[in-house]
Amino acid sequence: MTAGMYLTQGLHRASRATPHAPMTICGERRRTFTEVADRVARLAGAFQSLGAREGDRIAMLSLNSDRYHEYLLATPWAGAVVNPINIRWSAAEIAYSLRDSGTRMLLIDDTFAPLLPELRSNASDLAAVIHCGDGPALDGTLDYEDLVAAAEPVPDAHRSGSDLAGIFYTGGTSGHPKGVMLTHDNLMTSALGSLASGFFLTSGGPLLHAAPMFHLADLAIWLAQVLRGGTHVFVPAFRPDWVLEALHEHRITDLLLVPTMVQMLVDHPSLSDHDTGSLRMVMYGGSPIAAALLERAAERLPTASFVQAYGMTEVSPVATLLSPQDHHDPVLRRSGGQAAPHSEVRIVGDDDTELARGEVGEIVVRGGHVMAGYWGKPEETAAALRSGWMHTGDAGYSDERGYVFVVDRLKDMIVSGGENVYSVEVENALARHPAVATCAVIGVPDERWGERVHAVVVFAAGQRADHDELREFCKSLIGTYKVPRSFEAVDALPLSAAGKVLKRELRAKYWTGSDRGVG
Repeated sequence: MTAGMYLTQGLHRASRATPHAPMTICGERRRTFTEVADRVARLAGAFQSLGAREGDRIAMLSLNSDRYHEYLLATPWAGAVVNPINIRWSAAEIAYSLRDSGTRMLLIDDTFAPLLPELRSNASDLAAVIHCGDGPALDGTLDYEDLVAAAEPVPDAHRSGSDLAGIFYTGGTSGHPKGVMLTHDNLMTSALGSLASGFFLTSGGPLLHAAPMFHLADLAIWLAQVLRGGTHVFVPAFRPDWVLEALHEHRITDLLLVPTMVQMLVDHPSLSDHDTGSLRMVMYGGSPIAAALLERAAERLPTASFVQAYGMTEVSPVATLLSPQDHHDPVLRRSGGQAAPHSEVRIVGDDDTELARGEVGEIVVRGGHVMAGYWGKPEETAAALRSGWMHTGDAGYSDERGYVFVVDRLKDMIVSGGENVYSVEVENALARHPAVATCAVIGVPDERWGERVHAVVVFAAGQRADHDELREFCKSLIGTYKVPRSFEAVDALPLSAAGKVLKRELRAKYWTGSDRGVG
């Protein structure tokens, strides 16, 4: 254990400063800071009684809830490391992440209970499974509330500083997810730096968790709200009607969404039936927001300001921020904003030397928020962190004032509905179909999702398969959000002299003339 910042700091502070104020609201359950602190200390005690030791990984596979919030605090309190699982993954992908990280303990809710037999058979390191849903505990699992009620509270282990706080799996260019190792200092630096911008959260306002809590975007705003001592309101997942009801009932001031969710919310037919006048800030990320959508959102949510964050899991996750004021400028609105207060951002060439303003190169990031590395992947870590900078794999340029404009993705990553999809993962799945000779997966513009996953397929001689068959085949191997939404068959893929597929040529007919510029 090293001295430094720690994730539970905000809970300790607020439980003394505002002990009777509400910290969590989830359905009918409302708990104060004092009550949450007691439950966290007891849950940590339960983890330790089940064998959790310093640095052990504890995973969570669940929709949003106050129990997810308690897990995120109780795991470091027990001296362990969080491993929040992508709820959109297939059982095979989840099992891989559990095996790869050597996860010993899993919390699972009712929604994902059907996956448990397959997870148990493919992740042999699991020593305990805790059922954290509202239904009866599953066979062979321990009940979350029973554990909390029976456990003795334990002192905070104060895992801190450069100690590992979590392993956050992200898509891998090798076809397997990579575990991003983030320390307590990494996560706290990003949260504190974002708050220092002055427009990251509304002072004293309740925050609604509608985006998935496994995702680092929501975790970042969650931690900032913990540090501020604010109230957290939870809905299980993003549904426009759930969000509107929560805004109306709980007077929500702050909301994190991806542009797709913003569109679904502001175009929902019952929007005008709900009072959204408490809303002060809508934060979004994943991709720039279309001008027409921003105009509609500003008109239909007139009390809200908009903030964009650009970043990635590897930078905990905020690199740049686009302020509410900047959203009024049609040019700046297409950017990811300026470097956040805790972040240093440059554009570099192939030799890692900084380029002149306006020149396109790779976006690199430096600061205390940059990851410790990829779990068990020293070579990939060294490549990503060379010269002391995190190489994002995104191409872009900056203007004279340091506004960063993303123009391409060096790693062929597709951002669909705010989720990162690495094309190689989809290609590896699709290529296993016996009718597919070769394929290339690209992102193409989509009005609802920002980008959709599109597959260009060359069939084997004498073989064909229809789109539905290919989709169902892919669903058995990868998360549903990664499965191509559209297909096209071609006789051959365009290749470079070195035999590399020229994806830019495949994308050109879809992106030419687009104001998004992500081709």
